[in-house]
Amino acid sequence: MEQLSLFDADDHYQFPTDLLDYRQNFLSDDEAYDLMNTLLKDTPWVQTSQKMYDKILTTPRLIAWFSDLSKFSQDDKRLVDFNEWTPELLQLKEKIEAVCGESFNAVLLNLYRNENDSVAWHKDKQDKFKKKPVIASVSLGQTRDFDFRKVGESKKSYSLPLHNGSLLIMKADLHTAWEHRIAKTRIAMQPRINLTFRTISINNLLNH
Repeated sequence: MEQLSLFDADDHYQFPTDLLDYRQNFLSDDEAYDLMNTLLKDTPWVQTSQKMYDKILTTPRLIAWFSDLSKFSQDDKRLVDFNEWTPELLQLKEKIEAVCGESFNAVLLNLYRNENDSVAWHKDKQDKFKKKPVIASVSLGQTRDFDFRKVGESKKSYSLPLHNGSLLIMKADLHTAWEHRIAKTRIAMQPRINLTFRTISINNLLNH
């Protein structure tokens, strides 16, 4: 599979601005590492499993959901393991909302512990009430390549390194025609936390 870097001079590919907005220095290094250390220590991380090809496989990363619980019924709360917003996450949410002009009601945290943790090719589920969602993704810690490819074009992909403190705004149409992933690598990697702020419904969460 041919892989091109989005912003390298040799294989330059200008990703359409109506699909994404990348801001490398959204948080300073110190702000990002301080937040990462807090989240590593205080977040109730869980490891989930999913069915693939008639097998139950352990997800190769740890996750945690935070959301406004008052928006959902008690029955719904038992179906998804929500956590209440922390002051740090609320402050970050407000900072992102001011930049991208969107309101978010939840955030999914992914902890990639080392080079063996990953997420496979996928499109983010489209919300029942917001068919073309905007997702704001903040990266903390180790730089990892974020790979994109058009649906149906598996022989060519594009790679964007997501740096500590960066913000990637994935806009509406990205989720219809493109897939993305964080791949495993043979290069030793330090921990990385990715936070994806979303506008969701319970139906969207249960089918994520």
